[in-house]
Amino acid sequence: MWSNQLTEALGIKYPIVQAPMAGGITTTELVAAVSNEGALGMIGAGYMTSSALSKQVKEVKEKTKNPFGVNLFVPVPYAASEDELEAAYQVLKPYRKKLGLSDEEVEIPDYDRDVKTFQDFIEVIVEEKVPICSFTFSLPDQKVIKRLKDAGVVLIGTATTVEEAMAVEKSGMDMVVVQGSEAGGHRGHFLKKNEESMIGLLSLIPQTVNHVDIPVIAAGGIADGRGAMAVHVLGGAAIQIGTAFLTCRESGANPAQKEAILRSSEEQIVMTRAFSGKWARGIQNQFIHEMSDFQFNVPSFPIQNALTKDIRSAASQQVNTEYMSLWSGQSPRMAKEQTVRELIHSIAEHEHFTCTHKR
Repeated sequence: MWSNQLTEALGIKYPIVQAPMAGGITTTELVAAVSNEGALGMIGAGYMTSSALSKQVKEVKEKTKNPFGVNLFVPVPYAASEDELEAAYQVLKPYRKKLGLSDEEVEIPDYDRDVKTFQDFIEVIVEEKVPICSFTFSLPDQKVIKRLKDAGVVLIGTATTVEEAMAVEKSGMDMVVVQGSEAGGHRGHFLKKNEESMIGLLSLIPQTVNHVDIPVIAAGGIADGRGAMAVHVLGGAAIQIGTAFLTCRESGANPAQKEAILRSSEEQIVMTRAFSGKWARGIQNQFIHEMSDFQFNVPSFPIQNALTKDIRSAASQQVNTEYMSLWSGQSPRMAKEQTVRELIHSIAEHEHFTCTHKR
């Protein structure tokens, strides 16, 4: 498989990045296994506390001596009126009842608290000497970027358009993940609305490569060596894989979600705001279908995400996939039940990568 400026900068053997999927999927076992196989393991810290992140970073260090990274959600201001909250409570009430949940009001997220947590995350990364940090949903301010750069941390931004990729480069990031519309989970757009940011990966890679000088990491629908080769031909420096790692044995995803992906086809994968208030791609189920009209009026992320947390948790415990957020990219047919080692080696040993190519 090819080596390049990116693999050298990250200290990895293969230009493969494990997507930093938040919510418990990126277990210590998954992250360490990916890094031990010569790719880049990433902790998805989006919903963690700073103490939990510190604990997991220490655990990963015990299981691998190779580089790994942490991904952070950059806090973006949000708000919801009392009327919006009440409307959301009423719409979600039948689902809570169906799953045996009480009607108690949910604690609403607080932006100032989110900012404080984000700042605490930065200190954990510096103190624990985490070598790589990536960002999603926006860009951190220059003070944060300088703090991490002074500590020698390699920084990676996320973009869904060429304009966003250019903004990532201008901010001082060392690399950019370009997230094609095929990618599973939440969209990383931050300059334009979702509709204007749904660029297919095959269009996004070459246009981005033509307009930025930093290495481009391609994400969205990639699950095997053929996808990796396509990215390479289009000028990408590496691939980022989510769904195919999610179904690996080391992943912390609910077994019901893994099974749902393994049984799904591409036409079942849809976009929704229903679960979190932010556009995300996953498997169509009853909740998404029934909320399809109201999803345009739900409170913005992370408020709606907090309002549905109990519903998603109860559904997971009851193994009821009709009310779980089954995030998946558009290539579910290519996902397999396998180990991290099997996945990485199936890509690295693909027939097109029998020789190393410098670029």
